[in-house]
Amino acid sequence: MATFEIKEEFMLNGEPFKILSGAIHYFRVHPSDWSHSLHNLKALGFNTVETYVPWNIHEANEGEFRFDGIRDLVSFMREAEKIGLYVILRPTPYICAEWEFGGLPAWLLNKDMRIRSSDPKFLAYVRKYYEVLMAQVTPLQITNGGPIIMMQIENEYGSYGEDKDYLRSIKELMEELGVDVPLFTSDGSWLATLAAGSMVEEGVLPTGNFGSRGKENFAALKDFHQSYGKKWPLMCMEFWDGWFNRWAEPIVTRETDELVDALREVLELGSVNLYMFHGGTNFGFMNGSSARGTLDLPQITSYDYGAPLDEQGNPTEKYYAIKEMVHELFPDLVQMDPIVKETMEILDVPLANKVSLVEVLDDISEKLVTKYPQPMEKVGQNYGYLFYRTKIRREAEKEHYRIIDARDRAKMYINGELIATQYQEKIGESIYFEPKEAINQMDILIENMGRVNYGHKLLADTQRKGIRQGVMTDLHFILDWEQYSLPFDQPLTMDYSKDWHEGQPAFYQFEFEIEQLEDTFINLQAFGKGIVLVNGNHIGRFWNKGATQSLYIPKGFLNKGANEVVIFETEGVHSETISFTKAPIFDLVETTLH
Repeated sequence: MATFEIKEEFMLNGEPFKILSGAIHYFRVHPSDWSHSLHNLKALGFNTVETYVPWNIHEANEGEFRFDGIRDLVSFMREAEKIGLYVILRPTPYICAEWEFGGLPAWLLNKDMRIRSSDPKFLAYVRKYYEVLMAQVTPLQITNGGPIIMMQIENEYGSYGEDKDYLRSIKELMEELGVDVPLFTSDGSWLATLAAGSMVEEGVLPTGNFGSRGKENFAALKDFHQSYGKKWPLMCMEFWDGWFNRWAEPIVTRETDELVDALREVLELGSVNLYMFHGGTNFGFMNGSSARGTLDLPQITSYDYGAPLDEQGNPTEKYYAIKEMVHELFPDLVQMDPIVKETMEILDVPLANKVSLVEVLDDISEKLVTKYPQPMEKVGQNYGYLFYRTKIRREAEKEHYRIIDARDRAKMYINGELIATQYQEKIGESIYFEPKEAINQMDILIENMGRVNYGHKLLADTQRKGIRQGVMTDLHFILDWEQYSLPFDQPLTMDYSKDWHEGQPAFYQFEFEIEQLEDTFINLQAFGKGIVLVNGNHIGRFWNKGATQSLYIPKGFLNKGANEVVIFETEGVHSETISFTKAPIFDLVETTLH
């Protein structure tokens, strides 16, 4: 039976073992591409793959657990094992990872408790989740002949809290449920975060997260170990080889030579996990959001990250440079050629059908009637859009409206005419309109653009989406609302024989045939803002603010023969044709990561 221990060095089967790991998130890569990415990691000469486990994809709805398709964590780890890789698993309630709400399920927002704390109510929900999750993963520990060599407790908790009772409860729960591989924590490599987020007294290994200054960061980590009388191995659990990106901001890049030099410094002193090795894609509504002051700045659909493998999973310049450096440092490591996937181009696919959202609301959603508009979480919806409708009486020649306390982006229509688009910092400001009718229809489309994934705003009320207080005309709240949930989590049945209205949110259907399946990128330069469904699969958001103007489509979402793409577009901007390209499309100047 294989063994893995933490002594003065990492020990595998009684022999010193340097962990050369790369992060691949199974939930950001189509399952048909898992083997491709894992092979390319092994081909680099690396021996381990690391992945987070996001709670919100496995228990999206309370008490309903799923481990199928892209959620099939066990199959991902078995594939890694088959290829010859060990696994570092981070099955923490909170993951950050630029993922929606840091991986916490949105339904927790309806509960009266404090997340990421020793609050017994929160721990009770974690227990229910862990009882299911650990039954899946503990049979794959190295102690049971599987590939898992280590697991993590929480995630960068020293950058959030210092509730050691909470950390201890998570540790004890994991052990109670069968975890017996070594445990670790990961935090920034400075004293305040290490002290707040570690569990050295409990025998849990602290690791560091950083992307440069390896000697300095490892020295701080070593000093921290020694302050507890420990001579433990040094590991950078997240060596940031790139960075994430947000809408309307330039793509962040990192120079290859600088990266390789910084990584060499780390490898000469300890073990490493490249974050990311393959970044992948925030499919669906799963992008997270950065907290900046009063604003939440959502991240883009692509999680390319500037990683050694690009979004598609193909090797980049960084990959080959790292491979060469690793060979210089460890010439006895076995390396292989990476696998490179092809892409395809399809030009000028004509529009087949189009229909406005307002015409098909009752076909794709169930109407809820309430006195006051309800926020997303209160109607049992986690992600996507909410459509609100009411009737208003004309009381003045020039009416004054305000949307009070809503997130994240609102579009208001009167009698089908767009009269205002408001984003976070503008919601609540006055909207003026001169209605022509005695009774007028007010429609409001609200988009949840992604909850924050890091920092104190995880606790903020802003993470509840939709209209949270109400809509005012003059100085009073408007009553009697119809409300439609639009989570796009089920196949749509669309009646395209209904009307299309210019300038309104609408669905655009494109149909085409494919004989040879390859990856591709859908060109969205001619559209405004919205989402794309490929054969019913929600591949993510787009926005003409950039920096990306395309979305990646893995060939696993395509069919040999007939295919359908449906674009839900909210700004009234569309094209009568679409094209698919061999490479992603960018429209903002890159900025260098320092």
